[in-house]
Amino acid sequence: MEITDDRAFPAALAALSGIDFPWSEDPAQGSIDYEPYQEFDSAEETTDWIRSWTGNKELDGAAFRPFGQDGTGGLAVLWLVREGPLTAQPVVFLGSEGEVGPVATNLGEFLWLLAGGVGPQEAVEFGSDSGVPHAELRAVAEKYSGTAPRTPAEVLAAARAEFPDFEETVQSWCR
Repeated sequence: MEITDDRAFPAALAALSGIDFPWSEDPAQGSIDYEPYQEFDSAEETTDWIRSWTGNKELDGAAFRPFGQDGTGGLAVLWLVREGPLTAQPVVFLGSEGEVGPVATNLGEFLWLLAGGVGPQEAVEFGSDSGVPHAELRAVAEKYSGTAPRTPAEVLAAARAEFPDFEETVQSWCR
């Protein structure tokens, strides 16, 4: 399988790095616990992370591109499992306490998830499939997604349908 754009940070992710994500103790106010990165972690850092997270010293970080985290250290990650550019890869969440799940079938879909007010942690840990829409994130999605608007529920349903065995796959990596 050939992956292009190996460690070049996609423009959509760079656009997210300049946005202040809403945080509130009151969910009705809208809250996304997400801290965007400005670049991907290095190959060495990614390998160290996946080995530590799984306890599996045989893994390397080649199939992962962490690009953001929540306040507890859970990571939003591009999972390199298909041909093509990084933007075509699915987005998954690997939480600090072992929570895992697919959150978008590709980067464009992930942008719509955020625009709808749902972050990766909220989707996986708390089962959120709706939130308070965010105008600045919607503008990023409109510019970079390459797709028609989608609701968080639609984005999550598509990701879960395409990767129904993601949790079992991750468990198979763990030692």
